[in-house]
Amino acid sequence: MASIFTKIVSGEIPSYKIAEDEQYYAFLDINPLAKGHTLVIPKKETDYIFDVEDDELAGLMKFAKRVGKALEKVVECKRIGITVIGLEVPHAHVHLIPINSLYDMDFKQPKLSFTHDENVMLTNEIVEAYKAI
Repeated sequence: MASIFTKIVSGEIPSYKIAEDEQYYAFLDINPLAKGHTLVIPKKETDYIFDVEDDELAGLMKFAKRVGKALEKVVECKRIGITVIGLEVPHAHVHLIPINSLYDMDFKQPKLSFTHDENVMLTNEIVEAYKAI
């Protein structure tokens, strides 16, 4: 059965898409810890990140780096934190989270909520920054 992320890539489930190429896809997290919290995934469905082929994993990190650089241009923060948890969805993914302190990446924090219009505006800003990199 396809994961929710595979359904997002195929267009069965809508997303706020930041970037996409032949192998990878980046989109806003719908339960973000911070404004701009983005998920980056390989399109090929693999459950555990350490089961992703080496060249694909390297490509994922390179793709995530470019997305992270775009996030930094749009969302005010000290850094973009990156984390892999891998328990919540059986599809390898990384979280890119704009942070100002270590505690900004605590997943026990209440999640933020943004309106559709706010997410669309943020997505468009990040997409433009991504294209400029």
